[in-house]
Amino acid sequence: MILLECLVAGTSHRQGLRAFEPQLQPGTALALQREADSSYDDWAVRVLTTGPDAFWLGYLPEGHNETVARMLDAGYPISARLTHKAWEEEWLHLEIEVLMAR
Repeated sequence: MILLECLVAGTSHRQGLRAFEPQLQPGTALALQREADSSYDDWAVRVLTTGPDAFWLGYLPEGHNETVARMLDAGYPISARLTHKAWEEEWLHLEIEVLMAR
């Protein structure tokens, strides 16, 4: 079930993303990780690739992340997948779907 469709925030601050970007393709599975101790956003949720060498891509956007953060805190199986990517000058525009398994 799709819970949210959004952009990944903060991609312009992720070192090494330009070199890593060719590995990202539409349909790529992504992981979500709570960052409860964030000093910027009480509901911060990181967006990462999956696997042992997970790459941190950015965050769910502030103002759209509270429900997902609460569900992660409660232990719900929430994940994401990449639906679109495009460079806009120095910013990597990543569109994702946030998913909950049935």
